[in-house]
Amino acid sequence: MEFNDSNFNSEVLEYKDGPVLVDFFATWCGPCQMQGPILENLATELKDTKLKIGKLDVDQSPDTTQKYGVMSMPTLIIFVAGEPKETLVGLQNLDVLKEKLESYL
Repeated sequence: MEFNDSNFNSEVLEYKDGPVLVDFFATWCGPCQMQGPILENLATELKDTKLKIGKLDVDQSPDTTQKYGVMSMPTLIIFVAGEPKETLVGLQNLDVLKEKLESYL
């Protein structure tokens, strides 16, 4: 799913059914390109949960990027009931992400 400044509130902050993992990325960022397939695998492994995963292009959504103080890419933020619960900066592997998210499921 693609998040942006205009749908962030409705898709992330108002989602109450489970955690939301937001990948703040840039198209020009090498580690961001490597993070994408890891998130796709994560989505497949946790497809039967209430987890929502999406990407937010920092260049296309500067307001949301600034609001959450994202300075480095990739930055992954886990939201639960509209609140940011955990921030992970840099490339994250599948096992780390799965372990972090399972505590919120």
